Amino acid sequence: MGDDNETDVTEFVLLGFSGFGFLQGHLFWGVLCIYVVTLLGNSLIVFLTLADPALHSPMYFFLCHFSVVEILYTTTIVPRMLADLRSSCPTIPLGSCFTQLYFFSLFGVTECCLLTAMAYDRYAAICCPLHYATLMSQGTCTGMVGASYLAGFITGTTHSVCIFTLPFRGDNTIHHFLCDILPVLRLASASTFWGEVGNLFVTITFVFTPFLLIVASYACILATILGVATSQGRQKLFSTCSSHLFVVILFFGTATVAYMRPQADSFGDTDQILTLFYTVVTPMCNPFVYSLRNQEVAGAMRRLMKRYLWGP
Repeated sequence: MGDDNETDVTEFVLLGFSGFGFLQGHLFWGVLCIYVVTLLGNSLIVFLTLADPALHSPMYFFLCHFSVVEILYTTTIVPRMLADLRSSCPTIPLGSCFTQLYFFSLFGVTECCLLTAMAYDRYAAICCPLHYATLMSQGTCTGMVGASYLAGFITGTTHSVCIFTLPFRGDNTIHHFLCDILPVLRLASASTFWGEVGNLFVTITFVFTPFLLIVASYACILATILGVATSQGRQKLFSTCSSHLFVVILFFGTATVAYMRPQADSFGDTDQILTLFYTVVTPMCNPFVYSLRNQEVAGAMRRLMKRYLWGP
């Protein structure tokens, strides 16, 4: 039983970027433009991958799913953020907060696992080229993608159920622009020890472990690249994995700083900026990173433009 003076929370107040004052208007238009570019760019990657037979390979199979997850991931966050940036008192009902936290966890962990699968694909292509077709068979690729979604489903369900079965009374102010795990958990009026332990366990299992596997994959790739005799050969091998490596550094770098560094009880402006970067900015970079320097994607785009715009 809680204090008689405290009432059950039915909605949360998202402080978001209220501390930025007049900059909120500029932030609204900036985030809106980034969101539109993210949707268009990742949708283009999905369309090209499905439409062009030349891109029907394991690497682009993973990239297609990765782009789908990026679209869903940002859509979980950005529309609510945009509405809150235009509101004088942004609130979110308890049920909506539960839904956002669930899908935020689901797609975030799925993205981590897909990045790991993509790293293994690059490892198999560079370090084991003679066995690549066997290692990355259609069944293996499908199984890895399915396992990525399953890991996200388990994480989202575990986080959401464990957190929202706790009582929330009294304070309902979230010092963030979304219903993230730790800011919501710290508002519970019961002990959050096991919730924080569970969050740490899930973070280590589905975020830190994938990151270590990616590092191990690239350590093997680097050793193979350095063993190539010619500089032209080394450059060619490195170009096949540089795009993925850049996305990994962007995503895991900012997420690790946001979640693993010592924090106060409440999230501050620094945490919100870091979260904004890996939840909003990084998904926009994905189509550019994978298309600007990728001759296969550029070729697929030219072929489709020729087919649909200029005719045979």
